[in-house]
Amino acid sequence: MKSLKELFRIGKGPSSSHTMGPQQAAKLFAERNSDAKSFEVTLYGSLAATGKGHQTDVAIIDVLQPLAPVEIIWKPSEFLPFHPNGMRFVAKSGDGNTLDDWTVYSVGGGALSEGKTGTSANEPPEVYGMNTMTEIMKWCYDNGRSYWEYVDITEGPEIWDYLMEVWKAMQESVERGINTEGRLPGPLNLSRKASTYYVKASGYQRNLQTRGLVYSYALAVSEENASGGIIVTAPTCGSCGVLPAVLYHLSRGHKFSDERIIHAIATAGIVGNVAKTNASISGADVGCQGEVGVACAMASAAACQLFGGSPSQIEYAAEMGLEHHLGMTCDPVCGLVQIPCIERNAFAAARALDSNIYASFSDGIHRVSYDKVISVMKQTGHDLPSLYKETSEGGLATTLDI
Repeated sequence: MKSLKELFRIGKGPSSSHTMGPQQAAKLFAERNSDAKSFEVTLYGSLAATGKGHQTDVAIIDVLQPLAPVEIIWKPSEFLPFHPNGMRFVAKSGDGNTLDDWTVYSVGGGALSEGKTGTSANEPPEVYGMNTMTEIMKWCYDNGRSYWEYVDITEGPEIWDYLMEVWKAMQESVERGINTEGRLPGPLNLSRKASTYYVKASGYQRNLQTRGLVYSYALAVSEENASGGIIVTAPTCGSCGVLPAVLYHLSRGHKFSDERIIHAIATAGIVGNVAKTNASISGADVGCQGEVGVACAMASAAACQLFGGSPSQIEYAAEMGLEHHLGMTCDPVCGLVQIPCIERNAFAAARALDSNIYASFSDGIHRVSYDKVISVMKQTGHDLPSLYKETSEGGLATTLDI
């Protein structure tokens, strides 16, 4: 597995796979073709189907247009073999001859792959020797350690400075979101709700107030993402509201220190990294179960650790967070990260807290492991027809006449 820096990326929304990834690909292509006289970029499959809603073309043009004219070609019905989010970049000379031709895939969470035995473009190194929760959990028990200590030993002390930046960015996205009103961009004319939920929550008794605040925090981050604001992929832009909502709520409501919070972020990172390595966190590949489902697993594990869960209880919380999102489709209306994405973040944050409580009541022993659920998620996602995987051709995406 790669560094947690590759999982938690601080950047602009609204989509890690449709905005962050393509923009990074354009930057890499621009660096090696600065003398090109024109560019041609072909978008395939899911990337083309919902690219306009996700501003994929804008992300690419912003990088390449200062160098030379750019032509974007959309091929939503054509899927390249390696991944649904395929791109082909072509650089041309003044007489129209091809100078460079590069096919690359945006595989989720802002990561890129050239589709060659799973290697990624500009590939960062593998830093973790163990790739499954079962292996890592055994290591924890054998060595009397916790998951965050595995991160510390593997990545070194410098990882904590980065995770503190992540935590700061998460808090800022919550606070911007709950203090901003108005309309979200796009044809849905959707109003922001986070500030209203935050104000209303204060009028309820403690038990309902808690849930209302968690909703407001998740809505805040997701609405910031939908507006193209700065967020943290956790593990993606479309699911970026779940983990910050849970951590922000627990840090304020239970006075957990920043140090304990970033330890919980490290544990959440292990959970997300295992899913990313052994399955996918791309909605175009496995549906929303790979985005919101994995985000819920990450937040469940983080919460369980904060409340003193054992390694097996933490693994159980993560397993439940993902298991109960199995089969969830990715069907954004108008290709926007708004309906149903924003509400799904709020409900997943609440479910993460429930997963923590359920696991904490148990002894951590259960029949279906997190690793097995990841395997099922991968198979389920690949069995889903493409119209339910970020193409906006099926499911909820077809219910509104816009």
